[in-house]
Amino acid sequence: MDIPSWPQADEREAELLRAVLDSPQWGGFHPFIGEFEQSFAAYQHCRHGISACNGTVTLELALTLLDIKPGDEVIVPAISFVATATAVSRAGALPVFVDIEPYSFNIDPERVVEAITPRTRAIIAVHFGGPLARMDALQAIASERNLQLIEDAAHAHGSEWNGKRAGSFGVCGSFSFQNGKVLSSGEGGMVTTNDDEFAERAHSFANQGRVKGESFFKHFHLSSNLRMTAFQAAVLIAQFERLPDQIQRRTANAERLKRLLEDVPEIVWQQVPAEVTQNSYYLLPARLRNARLSRDDFHQALTSAGIPSTPFYPFPLYGNPLYQEPGTCRAMPCPNAEACVGDAFWLSHVLLLADEQTIDEAARHIRQAVGVLK
Repeated sequence: MDIPSWPQADEREAELLRAVLDSPQWGGFHPFIGEFEQSFAAYQHCRHGISACNGTVTLELALTLLDIKPGDEVIVPAISFVATATAVSRAGALPVFVDIEPYSFNIDPERVVEAITPRTRAIIAVHFGGPLARMDALQAIASERNLQLIEDAAHAHGSEWNGKRAGSFGVCGSFSFQNGKVLSSGEGGMVTTNDDEFAERAHSFANQGRVKGESFFKHFHLSSNLRMTAFQAAVLIAQFERLPDQIQRRTANAERLKRLLEDVPEIVWQQVPAEVTQNSYYLLPARLRNARLSRDDFHQALTSAGIPSTPFYPFPLYGNPLYQEPGTCRAMPCPNAEACVGDAFWLSHVLLLADEQTIDEAARHIRQAVGVLK
């Protein structure tokens, strides 16, 4: 199958990288970094963007600036990449795992309410695969309970809820530019926010406690060096120029693939609320409805046909060895998360960048895999 490679680059990346190489500043103070911060933040409907070396430290930065500390609890979905939870643990707080909605794969607001205790300080909403979690409900909960709302938007570059983009709902959003993301520099991250004070503190924390306008050798806050390099920013500027067109292409191909398979009831695609007015389609997740179908056999059939797919996470976050020790987390009942690890899978966004002929071929292989395994 003619599946595009990822990441993609052309002469534009080379041009910008050469500009950095020819400059005296390869580190975190090159003008490209500020240019990308401003452009990406504005694209996500935010006043401020604070870049960093990766998307894990941006989550840790957010929790640090919100003064999350030992004795606090932070609610996180049971299905996500481990950094969503370890950022909480590294702050010394307790991650509280709650269930997801059965077919959106996003955190269930009703389960969030059930998990709140007097020690709860924040909620981290993960926009799984691209579509935003139910931000209206989560914002209402956070406001009513005086909790901080953080968006883990690592999957959601350009995604929208009622025309408003990821990273602009909570006190901040955390984005990743890791190798596989729809906006990639190999590694990289950014915090977005509309809170001026938070932005000022975040810039200082990421830059070793320096304060704008003060001496380079004056450090005002106990902080760290999280700075993005000029090479990362150069690549991201070029990648960002293509992102809107790529989102349109992924959207059209995802709709085409689902339309071609709409008469295959065994596959239940991710449910996307009508409020999601744009979807990055970082992933195209689904579940197998027929209990007689082996998800793992199905995944093997897709892989053998050259379709880039993944058989979901092997367990919810609390199943990781690091959370097996007593006192490392609190897990609410998560029947949907437990079910998904057995019957869900996702298709990579690179498939959705293929041409229509390849999408049609992928649909035939998926249909055939279901038929054979039945």
